[in-house]
Amino acid sequence: QSFDPVTHFLGESAKEPKVLAIKMTLYRVSPNSPIAQALLRAAEAGKEVSVLVELQARFDEEANITWARALEEVGVHVVYGLVGYKTHCKACLIVRQEADGIRRYRHLATGNYNVRTSGVYSDIGLFTCRESFGEDLTELFNLLTGYARPQSFHHLVLAPSGLREHFINLIRREAEQARAGQPARIIAKVNSLIDTAIIKELYAASQAGVGIDLIVRGMCSLRPGVPGVSEGIRVVSIVDRYLEHARIFHFQNGGNDTFLLASADWMPRNFDRRIEIAFPVIEPRLRAKLKDFLELQLADTVKGWWMQPDGDYVRTLDKDHSGVRFQERFYEILQADNKPSAAKRVAA
Repeated sequence: QSFDPVTHFLGESAKEPKVLAIKMTLYRVSPNSPIAQALLRAAEAGKEVSVLVELQARFDEEANITWARALEEVGVHVVYGLVGYKTHCKACLIVRQEADGIRRYRHLATGNYNVRTSGVYSDIGLFTCRESFGEDLTELFNLLTGYARPQSFHHLVLAPSGLREHFINLIRREAEQARAGQPARIIAKVNSLIDTAIIKELYAASQAGVGIDLIVRGMCSLRPGVPGVSEGIRVVSIVDRYLEHARIFHFQNGGNDTFLLASADWMPRNFDRRIEIAFPVIEPRLRAKLKDFLELQLADTVKGWWMQPDGDYVRTLDKDHSGVRFQERFYEILQADNKPSAAKRVAA
């Protein structure tokens, strides 16, 4: 799927007369960013535009500073985050005047608002106009722009104020389900896993009988398959054409599944030194898509490297070379989904 719907969303919002305000975070801004250009046009059109620009985005500091100055010159309210914390969350809020009142449109993502990296990174974003999410993002931007501390969130979980604890509680809940004889499984997809507290909880959950599948592209300090410690844990790293960058978490919870997307990896810096968010996927159809996505990644026998108890990685290639290559297979599924059915073609 293309990143174009995101840039289109911002571009249309910039020129739509009924849009009153745009608020978003920018962590990595490309030099010729169409998103930053849309924000410039929105401010010039008289809309209220507030942008948090993170100046500590490694390798992209120069572009971020250049765009921050350009945005300030046209009247955008530019802020640079909370002192002592890097703002790493990815969120956008559009406020529009509708016939029946104000409506808030939201986009939340696991990756950056960067057109350049979106061509080589694999991320997931969520569009929603569910009002409870609108209230959450309003609270979030009030915090980020210094207006007020958030009272409470309906859906968002925020670091550094409790994200690690939230994940620990979800892992412990799976362990309790397993001990009670209920279905218990965890699938987590992250870039890196090195947080000691999370690893200890995963080991404990495995010993309680929870099946745990971890899709960890980069650093992983956990060791799977260790007798008496982590027999129920598998770890796979998928290295393919597109950089696996999404953070996805699935907790089976006895059949009452919980799905979360996040901007954060399971690392101390994400939990303790950054402003991060995790948010649930509520719509059943989208939850089913996420489950298929994760299961297909775990079935990869071409680009998947499985960690052994000693930390080495091996590939389980099929002898006849007929294995599953996740990125290729998922692309085929998306292409099939985008093709109109025969009935629709006839109707058209």
